[in-house]
Amino acid sequence: MRLPSMLAPALALLLLNGCSKAADQPAGKAGKAAPAPTTGATAPAPAADKAPASPVLGKPAPDFTLPAIDGSQVSLASFKGKVVVLEWFNPGCPYVQRSHTKGSLIDTARRHTDAGVVWLAVNSGGEGKQGFEPTANAEAIKTWSLTHPVLRDVSGAVGKAYGATNTPNLFVIDATGTVVYAGAIDNSPDAERGAPTGGTLVNYVDAALADLAAGRPVATPLTRPYGCSVKYADA
Repeated sequence: MRLPSMLAPALALLLLNGCSKAADQPAGKAGKAAPAPTTGATAPAPAADKAPASPVLGKPAPDFTLPAIDGSQVSLASFKGKVVVLEWFNPGCPYVQRSHTKGSLIDTARRHTDAGVVWLAVNSGGEGKQGFEPTANAEAIKTWSLTHPVLRDVSGAVGKAYGATNTPNLFVIDATGTVVYAGAIDNSPDAERGAPTGGTLVNYVDAALADLAAGRPVATPLTRPYGCSVKYADA
């Protein structure tokens, strides 16, 4: 049945508004797929030369001391001489939820921490923003069986120092303290391991850490991050 010409634009507008409102809503119980977000995200671009410049890539990693969800204080300087991965985190972001329940973040942190890499999640969400509540973060740690610290960067100063724009957004710091990778966890923004961009799944963090372990320069040091926008306090 064809819609009258006056009703078609109105129906299209209603559908668009519905998608936008659902974009950054939590997926509900962990393990269930979330609706595909349409806002607060960037399109994937696996090619490094299409990624935006990173303010920290190839430079000494900005130091920080942040409180963890468990109340402890964590300082980057305390891991001098170790390889460190930073994962920008928001338990309310559908991209983060999918990556931790069906995508590459299910086991990447565990595998690498077992091998001696330090993995730190950083939540730069401001007070009142999506994913800010400590209880939501504590529940995500429990539900997703995270064994690494989740740090609170309420002011957003650390996130901005690194140029973190999305959740998830990953940074790899080598043993000399230099940032050698910045970008996405992989080339599968829908978190479907069998349907990545280009048809072959590439875990960029796995690849960067493998290069470091082999004593090689990181072959792909920069990719475009995808996901929800970081919910900075002043955003």
